[in-house]
Amino acid sequence: MPQKLTRILYVEDEPDIRMVAQLALEAVGGFTLEACSSGQEALEKIAAFRPQLILMDVMMPGMDGPTALARIRELPAFAGTPVVFMTAKVQPQEVASYKQLGAVDVVPKPFDPMTLASTLETIWERCDG
Repeated sequence: MPQKLTRILYVEDEPDIRMVAQLALEAVGGFTLEACSSGQEALEKIAAFRPQLILMDVMMPGMDGPTALARIRELPAFAGTPVVFMTAKVQPQEVASYKQLGAVDVVPKPFDPMTLASTLETIWERCDG
């Protein structure tokens, strides 16, 4: 029986999108969420929060999603933590390149707040099962 997904680290620089996704994941999904506004903040908070899954925007100022993913993979405790990218760039070749970087899946933007939690649970079951 796979472990239930409860703790998600969410990285998104855009406050409006972050607020909607946070509501979707906490209120609809019942998850415990640590929301970060940058890849750097995610790296600072990851050890204390110990997420089971990381949901991360691709395009962010400073450290983008792929760079943050590479830095997270350097941390032994999180080398295998599933990372899901969230992006409007979902052409097949773009999705393939994100998966080559180590993302387990890609959630397209704009996302549906009512189904975001169940989408992540489906991805989680596939990773953990």
